[in-house]
Amino acid sequence: MENLISLVNKIQRACTALGDYGEATALPTLWDSLPAIAVVGGQSSGKSSVLESIVGKDFLPRGSGIVTRRPLVLQLHKGEEGSKEYAEFLHLPRKRFTDFAAVRKEIQDETDRETGKTKQISSVPIHLSIYSPFVVNLTLIDLPGLTKVAVEGQPDSIVQDIENMVRSYIEKPNCIILAISPANQDLATSDAIKISREVDPTGERTFGVLTKIDLMDKGTDAVEMLEGRAFRLKYPWIGVVNRSQADINKNVDMIASRRREREYFSSTPEYKHLAHRMGSEYLAKVLSKHLEAVIKSKIPGIQSLISKTIAELEAELSRLGKPIAADDGGKLYAIMEICRSFDQIFKEHLDGVRPGGDRIYNVFDNQLPAALKRLQFDKQLSMENIKKLITEADGYQPHLIAPEQGYRRLIESSLITIKGPAEAAVDAVHSLLKDLVHKSISETLVWHFMLAGSMILPSLIYQQAVISFFCPFVESSGVPTQISQLILYVGSVDTQDLKQYPSLRAEVGNAAIDSLEKMRDESKKATLQLVDMECGYLTVDFFRKLPQDIDKGGNPTHSIFDRYNDSYLRRIGSNVLSYVGMVCATLRHLIPKSIVHCQVREAKRSLLDHFFTELGKIEPKRLSSLLNEDPAVMERRSALRKRLELYRSAQAEIDSVAWSK
Repeated sequence: MENLISLVNKIQRACTALGDYGEATALPTLWDSLPAIAVVGGQSSGKSSVLESIVGKDFLPRGSGIVTRRPLVLQLHKGEEGSKEYAEFLHLPRKRFTDFAAVRKEIQDETDRETGKTKQISSVPIHLSIYSPFVVNLTLIDLPGLTKVAVEGQPDSIVQDIENMVRSYIEKPNCIILAISPANQDLATSDAIKISREVDPTGERTFGVLTKIDLMDKGTDAVEMLEGRAFRLKYPWIGVVNRSQADINKNVDMIASRRREREYFSSTPEYKHLAHRMGSEYLAKVLSKHLEAVIKSKIPGIQSLISKTIAELEAELSRLGKPIAADDGGKLYAIMEICRSFDQIFKEHLDGVRPGGDRIYNVFDNQLPAALKRLQFDKQLSMENIKKLITEADGYQPHLIAPEQGYRRLIESSLITIKGPAEAAVDAVHSLLKDLVHKSISETLVWHFMLAGSMILPSLIYQQAVISFFCPFVESSGVPTQISQLILYVGSVDTQDLKQYPSLRAEVGNAAIDSLEKMRDESKKATLQLVDMECGYLTVDFFRKLPQDIDKGGNPTHSIFDRYNDSYLRRIGSNVLSYVGMVCATLRHLIPKSIVHCQVREAKRSLLDHFFTELGKIEPKRLSSLLNEDPAVMERRSALRKRLELYRSAQAEIDSVAWSK
C-alpha cells in the first residue's frame, strides 16, 4: 500500500516539472485528479508547527505576516531503520540537504526567486521530499495562511488572492482538507472551518485539527470540540500541542516535544480518555492511512483519465504535425510535399472530387448567357443609327445594290459589345480559381515521410518518383546537392499542414495567384481574339442565304431617298440582328472553351511550375524562413508535448505499481 503514496508523489513531481499546477489553462490537467492533503488555516493558527511536528524537524520559515507565499508540496518517505535523514528539492534534484536549517533557507530563497523580495504570492508550488526512518509515508500541501487584512507592502487584493488560491486546491473533489484551528479562539470564527464548510458542507473530506490546547484560559477546555459536539465532522477531531515560542527559541528538539505532548494528553484529566487519538504522531498515522485508502479508490478513474487524455493529446499533436528537419534537404523535401498536396487538392476541387468546380460551370451555363442576353442590340440597330452608319459608309458615292460597308460597320459595332460579357466571364472564372486556391491552402494536410534526426535510404522506386517529380523544375538551377538530399527522407508516416507555416502559406498562395493572373491575361487575349475574328471576317454564306427581294432590298432605279425609307432600314436592321444573334450563339460555346483551355486546364497543369523552378534556386536561409511556423502553433505543440510526456510518465508509473503487485 505504501507504493501508492510514493506513486502519487512521483506523479506530482512530474506535474510540477512539466508545468501542470492545476491552474485553469487550455491544457488538460493531471494534478487536479491526484488525491492530496491540503493544510488550511489562518495566520498564526499553528500550521507550521503542526507540519514540523509531523516531520519531526525544524525546516519551515517563520516570522510575522505571510511567511508561506507559495504552496509547499511536502512528501514524506519512510526509510529503513538506521538510514540517514535528508531532504531534496525538485528544483535541485541532485543535492541532498542534511542540515534542515539550510532547507528552511532554500525554501525562502526559492520563494524569492519566483515572487521577488516582496510579499506577493505565487501558485507555482515548491516540492520538498524528506526521507527519514521516523516519518510515515505521507504527502501534504502547505498553503499560505488565510488573512483578513493586507499589511504594509502587500497589495489590497492579497486577502482575496490567498483565499482564491486556497479555494482552488480544496474545492477539488480529490482533495483532503486538513483544517487547522487554534483551540484558544472561538471555533465559529475559524478561517479554516469557514472555508472548509463552503467547499465541503458535509465534512466528508475534512479532518479537523485543534492547536494551542495547552494555551486555553484556565477553567476552559476543548473536550466538546474534540468529541465533535461543537462542530461535527465525519472524522474525529485531533488535538495537538505544539512547541511554544520559548521552546523554539531554546531549540527544544522534536523528540522531546513529542514526549511532552504525549504526557500532556495522558496526564490532563479532561483529555485522558482521548489521549489514544491525540497528538501529532497519531495525526500523521491517520492521515497516511486515509490517503492510502483514497488513492487506492481513485486509481482506476485516474488510469481511465490518463488513457483518454493521452489519446486526445496524440490526436491534436498529429493535427499540428512535427517540426521540420533541420537540414536543407529535409526542408526542401517538406516544402515539395506540402506544395504537391496543395496542388492535388486544387485539382480535386476542379474535377469534382471536392466541391467548387461546379461554380465555374455556372459561369458558362448561366452568367455568360444572361450577360449576352442583356446586350442592347436594339439601341445599336435603331433606325436613326442604321441610317447614320449606312450614309457614312456610302460616303459621296451611294451603294449600288446593297450597303455592304454599312452592314460591316453595323455588325462590327454590335459585336464589339460582346467583349464586355467575355471579359466578365474570364474575370469570374479567375475569381473562382482564386477562391479555390485559398480553400485548397486551408485544406492542405500532407501525409509525408520523415525520420526526425536520422536518415534512411528509401526504395529505388520512391527515389525515382521523387526525382522525376522535382527535377523538371530545377534542371537549370544548379542545386544537385539539395536534390540528392531529398531522396534520403522517408520513414515513419506523419502529417504536415500548410497552415502550420505562415511564410510558406503566403509564398504558395502568392505564387498560385500570380500564375492565375498570367493565365487570366492570356485567357482575355484569346477570348477577345475570338470576338475580333468574328468582327474581322464575316460569314458570307449567312447573307447569301437571306431571301432576296429587289423591290424591298434596294432597287437601283429608286431615288436615294427611297433607299433610306423605314422599310428598307428595318430590313437591314433585321438582317444584322440575325447575324449578330448567330455569332452570339457561336461565341457562347467558344468563350467557355477558350477560358477552360487558357485558365482551368492550365491551372491544373502548371499552377506552381514557376514556384518550383525558383524553389530549386533558393538560398538555405530563405528556405528556412519559408518553414518558420506560427509562434502560437509552436508554443501549443511544445505545451502539448510536455503534457503528453507527463501523462505517459504517469501511465508508466501506475503500470509499474500494478505489475509489482
